[in-house]
Amino acid sequence: MNASPALFAIVTFITVMVIACPCALGLGTPTAVMVGTGVGASNGVLIKGGEALEKAHKTSAIIFDKTGTLTHGKPAVTHLRFLGASSSLSSEAQFEDWLVCAESGSEHPLGRAIVQHLQAKNPAAASIDASRIGGFRAVSGRGLECVVDGSRHIVVGNRAWMTENNVAISEAVESDMVALEGQGHTVMLAAAGATTSAATPTFELLGFVAVADTIKPETRSVVEMLRRQKIEVWMVTGDNERTARAIAQQAGITNIFAQVLPADKAEKVKELRAQGHTVAMVGDGINDSPALAEADVGLAVGAGTDVAIEAADMVLLKSDLRDVIVAFDISRKTFRRIQLNFVWAYGYNIIAIPLAMEILYPFTGWVFPAWLAGLAMAMSSVSVVMSSLALRWYRKPRMD
Repeated sequence: MNASPALFAIVTFITVMVIACPCALGLGTPTAVMVGTGVGASNGVLIKGGEALEKAHKTSAIIFDKTGTLTHGKPAVTHLRFLGASSSLSSEAQFEDWLVCAESGSEHPLGRAIVQHLQAKNPAAASIDASRIGGFRAVSGRGLECVVDGSRHIVVGNRAWMTENNVAISEAVESDMVALEGQGHTVMLAAAGATTSAATPTFELLGFVAVADTIKPETRSVVEMLRRQKIEVWMVTGDNERTARAIAQQAGITNIFAQVLPADKAEKVKELRAQGHTVAMVGDGINDSPALAEADVGLAVGAGTDVAIEAADMVLLKSDLRDVIVAFDISRKTFRRIQLNFVWAYGYNIIAIPLAMEILYPFTGWVFPAWLAGLAMAMSSVSVVMSSLALRWYRKPRMD
């Protein structure tokens, strides 16, 4: 180079500054995340942000809510057992009338299933006079109570609720319940007592109702695929241990959290995180929302409640559990693409910056031109963007 040393130094400085511009580094992550979220949406997974997309591939434990997530969320009555006439009531028809009155105020899926069953059995039950029902109270994870016709205090719920209300359960009834629970049924008991001035009425057991929900057909294959990916699979439910085990067995799940109150689901997420896991939670209901928000990655079923969808980081738009696998796979491939982008961007700088510093000049007399530095810088950015766009060729993993 015949120019003065000062000019040579200035040109070299400009060349180095141009070629060292970190555009490729700055584009590596956002372009991949942008394309990854678009790919997710086109494959039925709404990903709300880059943080969830980047975290999902680290998941080492996943918790599935049972009702409406692993199951169809459409429970149906399988057994309705009236224990016979007593001092509280005279007929099975009266038992069913009190039961439908009590459950008509419930928003729980099991309560709605009971009402639908009894109304189908007796169309007259479809028109319930609301004035007959008073003092309705639902207790989360337990059951409900109300007063029917101003004279009968009704309680409906699980064993714990019966125990709290001092309702005696005979050995014969307990045996029948155990058998049904072993088949995956949820059993609810109904009792009645006369309304008195006493703080706690004396209740008499009237009968019980067994309700069952069916596992989604894809559940078992999804669980197996997650297990192959070394992800620990858990099920959380308010059902007792026996019923939970029966449902979990159908789903191929060995780890369960049973008899969990809705408010305690988030605590189960914390328990797994305390063991060193990155935790994902899949749910659909209002009572799943705290756990979805607490999890490292919350996935809401698209057919779930608005509150759950709002709390989640990802939404399974088609309510298909196979999209959990898709979400994790997109996250994994997006993260690998980000890594590839960084390798390219760093590699480009490692090679090009020494050339721009004229490392070859003393040996060859060749000067790295500034225009070539500008072209190389632009091409590095374009190559990173093209690398990210390659994610658009994504194909879902095979579900065996």
